[in-house]
Amino acid sequence: MTITRRSAVIGGVSLLAMAAMSRSALAQQQEGSFLGIGEGLEEFWLATDAYVYGYPLVTMEMTRRVLTNVAAPEGTKAPMGQLIKMRHYPDASFKDVTAPNADTLYTTSFFEVDKEPWVLSVPDMKGRYFLLPMLDGWTNVFQVPGTRTTGTGPQTYAITGPNWKGTLPAGVKEYKSPTNIVWLLGRIYCDGTKEDYAAVHKLQDEFKLVPLSAYGKPYTPPAGKVDPSVDMKTAVREQVNRMDAAAYFTLLCELMKTNPPAEADAPYLAKFAPLGIVPGQSFDASKLKPDFKKRVPEIGYDRIMIQFKINREIKKENGWAFTTKTGIYGADYLRRGLVTAIGLGANRPQDALYPVSKTDTDGKKYSGAHKYVMHFSKGKLPPVQAFWSVTMYNPQMFFVDNPLNRYAISPRQHLKTNPDGSTDLYIQHESPGKDKESNWLPAPSGDFVLMLRMYWPNEADPTILNGSWTIPAAKKVG
Repeated sequence: MTITRRSAVIGGVSLLAMAAMSRSALAQQQEGSFLGIGEGLEEFWLATDAYVYGYPLVTMEMTRRVLTNVAAPEGTKAPMGQLIKMRHYPDASFKDVTAPNADTLYTTSFFEVDKEPWVLSVPDMKGRYFLLPMLDGWTNVFQVPGTRTTGTGPQTYAITGPNWKGTLPAGVKEYKSPTNIVWLLGRIYCDGTKEDYAAVHKLQDEFKLVPLSAYGKPYTPPAGKVDPSVDMKTAVREQVNRMDAAAYFTLLCELMKTNPPAEADAPYLAKFAPLGIVPGQSFDASKLKPDFKKRVPEIGYDRIMIQFKINREIKKENGWAFTTKTGIYGADYLRRGLVTAIGLGANRPQDALYPVSKTDTDGKKYSGAHKYVMHFSKGKLPPVQAFWSVTMYNPQMFFVDNPLNRYAISPRQHLKTNPDGSTDLYIQHESPGKDKESNWLPAPSGDFVLMLRMYWPNEADPTILNGSWTIPAAKKVG
């Protein structure tokens, strides 16, 4: 999204919804006119706060609807409580989740733990890198078994609901979810070759996910229910952003009945009560001011996106922006909203970091009309324990068609080094020549965005976590 002058001003002066209280009546009147709000400016800013707060939960629900709206597993979708086993990397047609990756095969599922726990059985991964982050409805990663944390041997987990009490079978470790909705967002590394696809497919087929009552017994999952009213074509983020405030807050309140906010959120939520946004209660849309319905989502979303530029937790270096605080957000609801918008399902920083670059070193948007080079000095490639890659996206954070069907570049392309041991990545629309295509990340003809993925970044120097390693710029050349 383009950050307009309006959104920049609004985002900058309105980080706190109640900031309008300190301004004069005239100033408030002028601001209200500017925003298209007749009266109730303080209430309006409070409503945008509520919009920001609820953005992850609403987005998670809309994502769940799309990814589970099938009768049986197919491609990137599966019914509730069944595993989605992606068999190949997504392509440019994939619009279900923003910022998809082309480094790991997703093994994922949505399930609800309100009635009983679900048991996940993981096979012996034979040393292959994997991680299984478990996200609650608010997008916090509450547990993350995998190579880094639990090793690659066989393991079994029971994911229980926030109020569940009971006894688990021997050898089953409990992971308690803070909400009833759980998104298992597993990733298994794959080099993309035919042979490695087959090896990963075999492992995927050995994963098991069953309700606790069926554990250790023959189990056939029920067929999914297809809801024809669910929009299966429009990108989820666009669906969320199209919702007016009445529909948005109605859904948010319904979701909070089964996905309670964190206890630490209570003081913040108390401010929303005058709006009719109360955990456990339905929303009365008739009380919402008519001029709020359109403007609250617009300004709320602008406030989220401006965080890319102004949030103090967003580090900036050489044209790249990133945060080392993903996966667990505490009370930074704006940062949580931003990560939801540009990379739903982000991991904890110990597992992965996602620096993003939208402009070159001159502050100009990347464009396929130009050529760029990322230069890594000898011994200065991204320091990670698992893998790294640079991924190409369009401004909406989706893959871009290209003649190589290459959406990311990494060492698995057998990158060529220069005589001095350094490595150059060529980021451009046209081929840099056959001798350099191993190092070519194809760009579209128009604007684009880059993302550097660093899975299991080094904890000791050099590391991006403390700044002892820095990302080189993608410099315009020629």
